[in-house]
Amino acid sequence: MPLIQQSSERYTYGDYLTWPDDETWEIIDGLAYNMSPAPSVKHQSIVSKLDRGLGNKVEEKGCTLFIAPTDVIFDEYNVVQPDVFVVCDKAKITEDNIQGAPDLIVEVISPSTSLKDRREKKKLYEKFGVKEYLIIYPEDELVERFILQNDKYPAPDVFNWDETMKLEILEPDVNIWEIFGKEREEEEVQEDA
Repeated sequence: MPLIQQSSERYTYGDYLTWPDDETWEIIDGLAYNMSPAPSVKHQSIVSKLDRGLGNKVEEKGCTLFIAPTDVIFDEYNVVQPDVFVVCDKAKITEDNIQGAPDLIVEVISPSTSLKDRREKKKLYEKFGVKEYLIIYPEDELVERFILQNDKYPAPDVFNWDETMKLEILEPDVNIWEIFGKEREEEEVQEDA
């Protein structure tokens, strides 16, 4: 999670717009984070499955699903590109970016971004009122879900790969095994019925 060389001032969205197009950066509290290297194939497969699996369900609720790289501008000093996110307030969607907090954000952990996703981004999303935040761990095949309560994220709910999770904000059920490209045994499926 390399930082760009720091100056005495915090970086802003205006600075961000001047950086090379072939590089991917995020700004959190004025600090610039380089998003290299590119995500793994497993990471991108999970993002793709979420896009396909949630896209229609989200649209039925009148919301829009986005995937990276799409800029989310929280304020002048906070610009991120979440892996997957959902916006229900159409006024936040502009031609160039998203202005304000999405309703749901999903980050798929990569070794180079793990700490930032779990610490800096969690704090950022809580501060700006993201209602539901999911962190997906590809190697451990589990999901942590944070739901905003009284402007804070309490301890997360944790789901294993073989469970179903109901998204609190948008209400669709998510079969977590499908996110990880796995199949459940028929016996397990019958036990849940």
